[in-house]
Amino acid sequence: MAIVVNLDVMMAKRKMSLNELSEKVDLTLSNLSILKTGKAKAIRFSTLTALCKALDCQPGDLLEFVDETK
Repeated sequence: MAIVVNLDVMMAKRKMSLNELSEKVDLTLSNLSILKTGKAKAIRFSTLTALCKALDCQPGDLLEFVDETK
């Protein structure tokens, strides 16, 4: 996948557990885990907004483009 989700990095920087983040953004642990492990195929802007608010970050802190052709 060309888009990498750095959710685990931001959670570590904010010293926030998956359980705590789940409560703050009102997502199930399984859905957050899918995002965290990079298995998600899509993310809603509302989810991205909630994650950015909870982690006090920008979308670019969570999402990264990796050119797989290089």
